[in-house]
Amino acid sequence: MIVPQRQRVLFLCTGNSARSQMAEGLLRHIAGDRFEVFSAGTRPAGLNPNSVKVMSELGIDISRGRSKSVDEFQGQEFDYVFTVCDTARETCPIFPGGRRRIHRSFEDPAAVSVEQQLDKFRTIRDEISDWLTGFVRDGKL
Repeated sequence: MIVPQRQRVLFLCTGNSARSQMAEGLLRHIAGDRFEVFSAGTRPAGLNPNSVKVMSELGIDISRGRSKSVDEFQGQEFDYVFTVCDTARETCPIFPGGRRRIHRSFEDPAAVSVEQQLDKFRTIRDEISDWLTGFVRDGKL
């Protein structure tokens, strides 16, 4: 029996601290092992503790993640490259063999007051989850 090769997915944002990290964890959770999932940033800034906290509320552990530079993935092939912020879309390199490049900008959850951040992180997490669930459900991914 031939085992189909898993599709490779890369999520990109600026800091690889929140949106792309949450997207990586969410797709793994939603789709199981159907995909090889990675995330990176154009200017890695370290994993935001609020990302870890709001994902753990869903039972998804991203605490072992680290901010990675998009440069670490140069020369690799991906079936899908998702940019989840406008800055990443503008500065994202082209990946050879990248079959689809998809953009959807989500607000930076860290760009609000400290008092509002946790709620904003939850909102963005849920928006990303709904978006990815739709892609998987509709067979677009």
